[in-house]
Amino acid sequence: MARVLKSKELVHTRLAMNYGGWIYCDKCGENIGYLCYSTYDRLELEYRCSCKSQGKVLLDFVDSRVGCDSCNELVTVKNRLCCPEYMEPLITILEKKVVRYEVKITCKSCGNIYTKNYN
Repeated sequence: MARVLKSKELVHTRLAMNYGGWIYCDKCGENIGYLCYSTYDRLELEYRCSCKSQGKVLLDFVDSRVGCDSCNELVTVKNRLCCPEYMEPLITILEKKVVRYEVKITCKSCGNIYTKNYN
């Protein structure tokens, strides 16, 4: 069943699907990552693309639970950032395509909010 978005903000960014799939920089058209649309509850992403564009994504659903901040770090499996509790892939950011990023993502399964910064 499709989820209903409560908030959707895309700045200099586009998604292949309504709330997931490939993530593209709008300025250069490069693929900067992949969002696993079925495993997250809320996403906040800010990034600076290699083309110097500043992008932002905010996605939240009507049925999203209020998450709890986690002191655990996301686990990297291959190039995917995964929930350390359930090992479910949440998001992939292609670090060779971005200069920096900050991601705050809530796992749908455990309700934990994970953050990661790269620069």
